[in-house]
Amino acid sequence: MEEQSMKVSKIIQENIAYINEVLPVKESFDIIERDMIIGGRESCFFFIDGFMKDEVMSKVMDTLFKLTPEQMPKTSTELSRTMISYVEIDTFSEFDGIIKNILSGVACLFVDGYESCIAIDCRTYPARSVDEPAQDKSLRGSRDGFVETIVFNTALIRRRIRDPHLTMKMMEIGKSSRTDVTLCYMTNRVNQDLLNLLIQKFEQMREHDLKMNQQTLAELLFKRKWYNPFPKFKYTERPDTAAACIMEGKIVILVDNSPSVMILPTSIFDIIEEANDYYFPTLTGIYLKISRSIITIMTVFLTPLFLLFMQNPEWIPDVFDFVLVRNTINIPLYFQLLLLELAIDGLRLAALNTPSMLSTPLSVIAGIVMGEFSVQSGWFNSEVMLYMAFVAVANYTQPNFELGYALKFMRLLLLTLTALFNWIGFAVGCIIIVCSVCFNRTVSGRSYLNIRLN
Repeated sequence: MEEQSMKVSKIIQENIAYINEVLPVKESFDIIERDMIIGGRESCFFFIDGFMKDEVMSKVMDTLFKLTPEQMPKTSTELSRTMISYVEIDTFSEFDGIIKNILSGVACLFVDGYESCIAIDCRTYPARSVDEPAQDKSLRGSRDGFVETIVFNTALIRRRIRDPHLTMKMMEIGKSSRTDVTLCYMTNRVNQDLLNLLIQKFEQMREHDLKMNQQTLAELLFKRKWYNPFPKFKYTERPDTAAACIMEGKIVILVDNSPSVMILPTSIFDIIEEANDYYFPTLTGIYLKISRSIITIMTVFLTPLFLLFMQNPEWIPDVFDFVLVRNTINIPLYFQLLLLELAIDGLRLAALNTPSMLSTPLSVIAGIVMGEFSVQSGWFNSEVMLYMAFVAVANYTQPNFELGYALKFMRLLLLTLTALFNWIGFAVGCIIIVCSVCFNRTVSGRSYLNIRLN
């Protein structure tokens, strides 16, 4: 509150003293205070080292150094308009905006005798190149992807949608982090009720900071129920996917320092589909959607159905008699499936931390040990290994990581109920899964299965 009420003084020493009181200028090596004389007056620059474009600042300072006392304008606004040859420039008379701009990387200039500060936005953020996302691979289409800089990400969307209705509404979340969050939408297509709801939620947020960026914001937007693991948001790292969703009337939320965006509203069908479906002919795209949906369903029900039929072998027709387990079962099938579920997750986590040069040989070793040797040792049956191998590979047919684990939890629930209560447990598990999907609600409050945008 003190920063908001404090105004810039005409006496530059008072302004410098206040900045040094609020910011750790002397303690932090990267907060630079640059004293100088401009037009015969004491002046001072405050900026963050590492955010400045050195060549731009050199040209601006060179211009200011050439000013004589007679050329100095009466106000800082006039100085910014007539003497500083740069595009992104503004003036602030209150320290709240000045402090925020300094910490954001903007250079702020104080000149003795002026009752406002000149903010010169010549910052540059450290950013990686716009490469293809590691998760959302493209078979055909653009190969660029979002990065951690929000301005770059909005530019990637603007490049694809050159429509005057495209709106980028910037908001600030977090009292300490002051993270930039942007709502991106088409004013003539967006659901106004959902847009107003999101703006209201953002304005009511009193979070101290966004510790985990996008994930913290998602939890603040929607307090999910812990027992329902299905995701409420769709994430993408591809600008073409985000642009297509915006054109459909959806809202894209961009968070600074995050290389992916959130898409609202979202149904389970939106989460399953991929951008690659639209880069192929209609028949091919429909086939890909149907096959992905069928495989997704199979990842949930394949192993529980196998366990159910093994508990009730009389249900199996003679034609499918070959699916029965012929070898000796040393460990109950249920525990075999659980062990393999855990082993697959262990291999996945190990792959994340394995150096790239060792990933191939370690994968081969893990495949041999988990495959042939584990069957020969009697720990697992070959049929169980086959079905779990299919489930492990099939999980990657849909791109959403959260949905994959939600389906995994549903599969484990179904396996446990089937092992405990036979076909009654299987039926109850199916009902729980259907209810978890049907009664799941999104941020807009609408059904997880059917969402109307307008």
